[in-house]
Amino acid sequence: MGLRGNPVDAYKQTRVRTASQGRVIVMLYDEAIRQLDVAGQALAEGAHSYDRVNAAVSKTQQIITELMVSLDFDKGGAFAQNLLNLYMFFNRELTEANLKKKPEPIAKVRSFLAELRDAWDQAERTSSYDGSAGSSGINIAG
Repeated sequence: MGLRGNPVDAYKQTRVRTASQGRVIVMLYDEAIRQLDVAGQALAEGAHSYDRVNAAVSKTQQIITELMVSLDFDKGGAFAQNLLNLYMFFNRELTEANLKKKPEPIAKVRSFLAELRDAWDQAERTSSYDGSAGSSGINIAG
């Protein structure tokens, strides 16, 4: 990135590149939750904001898809499979919410994502204090 680039974008790129795997997962959850908040607000504003609803829900589904492809089934086993099933459920619920412009599925998925985000955040924070030299953070089997 040259000197003419946006410094905020440069900061965000550096933040992601230097983050542990666990922190990246938390950041993905944070952005998915933020997008669902945008979708919920746009739905509350009515039909004139449906394009914003669609854009925010689509971004959330892209993030969920990224979480899906990051699953490690060799290391994660049943845990990874359960997360995959949950992510597929989230995408189905969000597709339905987007098609019918219903806020309830968006709120439900947001709630689940917030719980998962908090669990990943706790796991990431705990693993970064384990004191083991050369530790690269948590194993993102999920």
